Formats: sequence, structure tokens, C-alpha cells
Amino acid sequence: MENNFNLPRNNKERIVIIGAGFAGLKLSRLLAGSRFQVVLIDKQNFHQFQPLFYQVATSGIEPSLISFPVRKIFQKYSNLHFRNTELKEIKPAHNQINTSDGDLKYDYLVIATGVTTNYFGNKNIEKYGISMKSTAEAINLRNRILESYERAILTEDIKEQEKLLSFTIVGGGPTGVELSGAIAELKNYVLPKDYPELDFSKMKIRLYEAAPRLLNGMSEKSGAKAIGFLEKLGVDVYLNTRIEDYQDKTIRLSNGEAIKSENVIWTAGVSGLKLKGLKEEDYARANRIKVDAQCKLSGYKNIYALGDISYLETEEYPDGHPQVAQVAIQQAKLMARTFKKKKPLDFQYKDKGTMATIGRNMALCDLPGIRFAGRFAWFMWLFVHLMAIVGVKNRFFIFINWAQSYFLRDQSLRILIRPYKKQAVS
Repeated sequence: MENNFNLPRNNKERIVIIGAGFAGLKLSRLLAGSRFQVVLIDKQNFHQFQPLFYQVATSGIEPSLISFPVRKIFQKYSNLHFRNTELKEIKPAHNQINTSDGDLKYDYLVIATGVTTNYFGNKNIEKYGISMKSTAEAINLRNRILESYERAILTEDIKEQEKLLSFTIVGGGPTGVELSGAIAELKNYVLPKDYPELDFSKMKIRLYEAAPRLLNGMSEKSGAKAIGFLEKLGVDVYLNTRIEDYQDKTIRLSNGEAIKSENVIWTAGVSGLKLKGLKEEDYARANRIKVDAQCKLSGYKNIYALGDISYLETEEYPDGHPQVAQVAIQQAKLMARTFKKKKPLDFQYKDKGTMATIGRNMALCDLPGIRFAGRFAWFMWLFVHLMAIVGVKNRFFIFINWAQSYFLRDQSLRILIRPYKKQAVS
């Protein structure tokens, strides 16, 4: 039996959207005021701006500035509804989903769940490594960084200090490159002032990439430029090197080498989570859901998938589209037009370019027909990301944080917030 979820009972067709990421939120907003009843479901009650997780992790900006409450966005529209619950199962035969709070009927279902960290079956790295795919994980990484320095300053053991001060980042994509650069800037300009007793020449920042180059989604020239920027900041870059295992605070590399490391940050891959109710043949590599040119799942009349979780092979993208925000946003726009016009439309991705930032005045831009790097690319990266943030207030405060960091080479957000533990009463 279906739970009503306290939704208005009317004759509107119901579109249920799973996930409040770039695709799910964009589609919801484009359907605001339409003839549909739109129900957005997410286990968090806020939208997360994932490209800036690394800045939360390195004390650059507050977590609240990249997290925006969904209900605030929905306030002005009577046809938009948000329910804070978790998808458990899809029941296509009954046009129904099962959530942690009961069942919900749909006329159309849109899956926009995004992806999670892919450890490629390495259980030890999954258990002992640090990932960064949510605001909570970014805060956890910030705590880990600060805790490492607080522990290092309590010991006179040089080897223990070196282990605590050093960081190993696995994965040479945008997240790994940007995080490596941000940690290096902390080492060079910020942390020595907080911890003058520590010898920061002992701090090592290592970036490992299994491929022969960094930033595979960008041009080779940009990948090479990224190495130059990172090495200038003091990051040791290792290409063609895989992490085979991580146990007893020891990394085992594909070349047979073993390195002691207290802090291993995994950014090497992503994967979708399989959803109960879909068939095994509905999935492609890394558990992405196969869709056709209309973003519809084959064999289902009213189920669609958008964003990172969707997999559409085309002549231009034989391995599926890149898992970036622009793909999700453009697919959401297509779906909104499809629903409003009641006419299937084919998805054609328009690549607007790719950007990555490594440090102050160090960024890379691959735009259609032009590639450039350096200060101008850095300012362009700032502008594009600032405009993509949800909420004028959030943009303003992020701009203030960035300006302070640029001119003063400092941030005031190095606050260690541990989970609250209630003290036992004796």
C-alpha cells in the first residue's frame, strides 16, 4: 500500500526525482510552476556543490557555503515537494518506489543519484583510506588534516612527525590535482605560522596516478602544465604508478615499493550504486545506468537517468559522457523540455570546456578552440565557479573568503570540530 507522504491529492501527473545533485535540482527548478507534481527525494536535505569539496577539506571555505537547503529553493512553488528519505527499491511493474519511509507512486521516475567512491575492490583502501564525495567527508578530511598537525606537535619523534605531516593523494584527476595544490599552499603559506615548532621540510605531499599523465579529461598540454604547477608548489608527482594495497599505515606500490603514510586520500575513481529493482543488463561499466538518446532506460516506458549515473554511448563518446556538472545540467534541460512538450528529444552534449585550479594564479582552461593557463585562467575559474554556487549570500561570502586568501595568504577556518561524545556520569 502506498504512503501518501503528505502530498496534495490532485490530478497532476507525478514526476519523482531521486537525488538533489546538479541534475535533480536543475530539473526540479525547470519544472517549477508546471502542470506536474514534482517530488524530489534525497537522504540529505541540501544540495552539495561538489567541485569545491576540496576547499572545505583544506579550510578554504565553510561547509555551509557550498550546501544549500532544498526547501528554501522550493518555497515559492506549490508544485515542488521535497521529501528527506532514502530510496530502497524501484518497482517498475507498479510504477512505484520503496523508500525508508514507505512506498510512493510515480507517473515518471528520474534517477539522478550521482556516484560514489570506487575503490576497485581494494577493501583495505576502502577501510583505511580517506574519501571526499560529500560535505560530511570533506569535513572529516579537514579534521584529519588538523588532527595530524596537533598530534605531530605533541611528539619529538622525527619519524613519527614526518609520517603525520605527510599526505598521499591517489588519483590524478581534477579532484586529486586540486586537493594536492591546496594542501601544498597550506604547507607553504599557512601552517608554518600555526605550528612554528614543526619542521615543514619533513612534510611530503605525494600524488600518484596510474595513467601516464594527469587530468585525462583535459588536453595533454594542460596535463603537463599541471605537473609543472604542482612541482613548483612542492608536490611529488608519480605517474604510471598504482597503489596495490594500504595496510598497517603502509602503501604498497605497483613497482614493489613500500611507503609509510598516515594519511592516504583516495580520489582515483567513482562508481554508481546498484538499485534494487533494476536488471543486471541495465548497467554498464562502473555501475552506470544505460540510457538511450532520450535519457530513458531501455525496456521501461517511464524511467529515466541523468547525470553521473547515466551512461549513453555515442560516436563522439564511445565510453559514455564525462561525469561533469555540465552534462548533468544539459540533460536536465532536455528532460524538462521533453516533459513540457510531451515529445521525446535527443540529447546532444555541448562541451563548454574544462577547468582545473592548482593554486594561487595557477589554473588551467581547456575551452573549445583555445587553451590557456596561469593567472587569467585562475580568475576565470573563480568567476565560473562563483556564478555556479546556489544563493547570492553564499556567493558573497565565498568571494570574501577567496579575497582574504588571495591577499593575505591565510584562512580563519582551521577549526577542528570533533563529533560530540556525551561524558559518562560517575
